Amino acid sequence: MLFKDRRLAGQFLAQDLAAYANSPNVLLLALPRGGVPVAFEIAKALNVPLDVLVVRKLGVPNQEELAMGAIASGGVQILNEDIVRQLNISDATIETVATKEQKELERREQLYRGNRPFPELQGKTIILVDDGLATGATMWAAIQAVRKHQPARIVVAVPVAASQTCEDFAGEVDEVVCITSPSPFYSVGLWYEQFPQTTDDEVRDLLAKATNNHQALSLGT
Repeated sequence: MLFKDRRLAGQFLAQDLAAYANSPNVLLLALPRGGVPVAFEIAKALNVPLDVLVVRKLGVPNQEELAMGAIASGGVQILNEDIVRQLNISDATIETVATKEQKELERREQLYRGNRPFPELQGKTIILVDDGLATGATMWAAIQAVRKHQPARIVVAVPVAASQTCEDFAGEVDEVVCITSPSPFYSVGLWYEQFPQTTDDEVRDLLAKATNNHQALSLGT
């Protein structure tokens, strides 16, 4: 299945998440930047609040698309030990990359959230949304970050993912919702007709709109 763009993919995904509509105990957490347009459509369709969980991939030097790990808000860091071992990546290299990505993570946290506190996750159903999963490194970090807050339930929701990645996550979270798992997979962007980079301004705009939409619906206006 080929999606026209992230927003249409989000509308399709919302249909598969309809059981969570209008629930006061559900929170969508999008992985910025690409996960935000997807999650915005879900939040609008289901009338549930939307926020972001900032996660950064730790790319292998000179092969940045290859993830040797990821970091997430709250001091979470995971490593792909197989990649680290196969490429003989030193601790010093990992630290250098992690330090750089930590600065970018903090920049985005401030830009997207400002002075707004991180939402309360304890006892809630948390739906983690991205535009797709290849290795899933960033989603692994997001799951670990969320687990620290003791949610009642964790759901991973994406329009498209590598089949093995979906299987791996199925044993780690309460539910995986994925519309399509093509094989061979190659990359997330191949499964979208339009796959431009989502900008910081778009993320901020969509988060503000989602908040206003949810508040208006909650007030019955």
